[in-house]
Amino acid sequence: MDTPEKNKSMQGNKRRDTTPELKLRKILRKAGYPGYRLQWKKVPGRPDIAYPGRKIAIFVNGCFWHRCPKCNLPTPKSNQEFWESKFERNMNRDKRKIEELETLGWKVFVVWECELRREESCESINYIFMNLEGVDSSVRQLTS
Repeated sequence: MDTPEKNKSMQGNKRRDTTPELKLRKILRKAGYPGYRLQWKKVPGRPDIAYPGRKIAIFVNGCFWHRCPKCNLPTPKSNQEFWESKFERNMNRDKRKIEELETLGWKVFVVWECELRREESCESINYIFMNLEGVDSSVRQLTS
């Protein structure tokens, strides 16, 4: 891939309002959980979705950039040293953000892009609903 193509491809990667984020926000609103804050700057890590009153932070991670353990995507073949370093930094930053939030008493959830693509894989989202409701025994179903 030459430089103009690569530049155009990389410009398509957005920091916020990604398709997985929009899908999760729609699910949360439909389930009756509006009132979240987006990219909330008042806590470490700037969570994608935050419920400050409940101290719940949700990160919506892209499988490629954050190295989803379920998808096990390959490292790009060109410039592998760069990519391995980049992915390592991303994973370390993610871990640090989660630890900082948990130290402040926040519950932190990570929803993977692949979980939002497959409706049958809603475990993370159902667990979030249980925490939003303050209920440990029932699981709210998201399929509709």
